[in-house]
Amino acid sequence: MQRTSTGAKVFSVALITASAALALMLLAHRFVPNRWYNLGSLVETFLPWFGFLIPPLIVLAAVRRRPLAVLVALLPGLVWLKLYGGLLPDKSDGPGDFRVIAHNVNAENTDTAATADSLLAADPDVIALVELTEPRLVEYGRILGERYAYAVAYGTVALWSDYPITDSHAIDLELGWTRAFRAEVDIDGRSVAFYIAHLLSVRVNTEGFTSDQRNRTATLLGEAIATEPLDRVVLLGDLNGTAQDRALAPITYQLESAHATAGKGFGFTWPAGIPLARIDQILYRGLEATAADVLEATASDHRPVQADFGF
Repeated sequence: MQRTSTGAKVFSVALITASAALALMLLAHRFVPNRWYNLGSLVETFLPWFGFLIPPLIVLAAVRRRPLAVLVALLPGLVWLKLYGGLLPDKSDGPGDFRVIAHNVNAENTDTAATADSLLAADPDVIALVELTEPRLVEYGRILGERYAYAVAYGTVALWSDYPITDSHAIDLELGWTRAFRAEVDIDGRSVAFYIAHLLSVRVNTEGFTSDQRNRTATLLGEAIATEPLDRVVLLGDLNGTAQDRALAPITYQLESAHATAGKGFGFTWPAGIPLARIDQILYRGLEATAADVLEATASDHRPVQADFGF
């Protein structure tokens, strides 16, 4: 009898410890160190999914009928709701003054026509595509050129617009090839700076979460945005990181997420079949995000993202 009682106490202590540790990790994820395999960035990339650990802890505590264990098990749930509860409701205010779409079309995606048609069906005023090969750039240029009067491309990234593109230049991410640029677009007499970017990918392997090169490109892009003279800025593209990833702080400290402001749910975009993380972003400042959404999958391994903005 004593052995059973001792075992129950040990189990309760383990439940309380696990619940408290999970709550602390969710609350203080910024302090999870990156020195070991970039663990902090890895945790922040998939942070919402830690919510799945919470119900089992609560159920186990309830089954054991330990009030203290139940109370502590509720703590990570409260922290999770504080972090992500605001994302769940639909915050859209409807169409704005212009609509944008960003899509990583995937270099191996040869279904160009169907991909383009899927994007055009959303009737965007501006389309940004990344991971374009030279042959695909020509094909998208031909198809989208029938709809849009203005276009600009640098390396593997491109922009098509209903509105005049008055200026553009490449952004050097020190990669040896171009994966980012700035374009100034005149939208009904108002200038908006568009940044189109495809940051380097990260890898999860035996060396951990390898992201040093991605982090460097994020810093360089953040430095470029920091010198932007225009008040109105929109960043479109595949940043290969979530808005919670501290490595993207040089960017996310300056810009807001359109999906967080005017979307619904988590807005996961990758991988397209069963999305686990939102690494395709529409970020902004100096505008009002009125709507945001993730579109249906194309033949790419990423889903397109869409946002409406008002002045």
